[in-house]
Amino acid sequence: MFDAVWLNCHVATMADPAMEVIENAAVAVNGGRIAWVGPLSQLPAAAASEHDCEGAWLLPGLIDCHTHLVFGGDRAAEFEQRLGGASYEEIARAGGGILSTVRATRTATEAELLAAALPRLDGLLAEGVTTVEIKSGYGLDAGNELKMLRVARALAAQRRVAVRTSLLAAHATPPEYAGRRADYARHVAETIIPLAAAENLADAVDAFADSIGFTNEETEWVFAAARAAGLPVKLHADQLTDQGGAALAARHGALSADHLERANEDGLAAMAEAGTVAVLLPGAAFTLRETAHPDVAAMRRQGVRMALSTDMNPGSSPARSLLLMLNLGCTLFRMTVPEALLGVTRHAAMALGLPDRGMLAPGLRADFSLFAINRPADLCYWMGANPCVGRVVAGE
Repeated sequence: MFDAVWLNCHVATMADPAMEVIENAAVAVNGGRIAWVGPLSQLPAAAASEHDCEGAWLLPGLIDCHTHLVFGGDRAAEFEQRLGGASYEEIARAGGGILSTVRATRTATEAELLAAALPRLDGLLAEGVTTVEIKSGYGLDAGNELKMLRVARALAAQRRVAVRTSLLAAHATPPEYAGRRADYARHVAETIIPLAAAENLADAVDAFADSIGFTNEETEWVFAAARAAGLPVKLHADQLTDQGGAALAARHGALSADHLERANEDGLAAMAEAGTVAVLLPGAAFTLRETAHPDVAAMRRQGVRMALSTDMNPGSSPARSLLLMLNLGCTLFRMTVPEALLGVTRHAAMALGLPDRGMLAPGLRADFSLFAINRPADLCYWMGANPCVGRVVAGE
């Protein structure tokens, strides 16, 4: 006897690159984990409770694996500046960009940050998201970075969702370290990372290695501190310039390298060898009107696993819809439908180091979402629609 079974559904298990579709299916759950999935006609046992899906499609719970969901203020004024011709880099160098959000985040209380973040999170949950990653990176000092991570942890207590946190203190150089970027990188490595680890606030450590971020050498210091704290690493890599970030991430066994608009193929090959997932962020490319896009064809050739995410943030990707990213991943980056859907399920789970989800298979966590669609491709095809009709998180 199963605890529960979902009947009268169609399933895309995401268990292989072709998505593995089972029509007229059932999914059975025991103890918060998937116990069986297959054709309804072969269901091997009854269940204590049954749920009629009324012909909906079941997919693994969607995973937004790269967000900056907790922040203060907004940057709508900078959006207008970019429309007037200013570049993202020019705005950042003039004191805008990340630092303007740093000022707003530092002045906000934890309660204020939580209240602002909840509607953003709720929008993702309404689309079928069951796991979300949230980065810090707008505090840029120990107290405010930890404040952001505490808010991220609090979001998981407020809503039925799994939250993974990434410490991104190496996001930009704060004003008090102006002209002393290397000193700040050492401060991140020597002080902020150990504090976050001691309070169990971070599940991973991230860094921004680029022309307006940190050098590869400085990033190495951050990664060494993460290893010492027992934390996996991730990297904002090769977004604005090719700094060899893809290869750097691979050398350190990073869970993911994210952006990659200007990554070279040697770096992508190194990522494939290391098992580092490429997290593609079409919202940022679209917002910044980037002419360079990630080399998806090279990623296919090299066998790099590709994930998709919103990169939800107030500056370069004010994107609050993961479903929209499915469309942009296909239309802007030329991903196939299976690649895009794997990118928000199985491969997104890999980008967070979570092998217990992202597929519908026995033994995995029973996270799945129900969609009133005709076929899985509808999730990538429609723009501005939300066909999600339910979520199941850990079997409930």
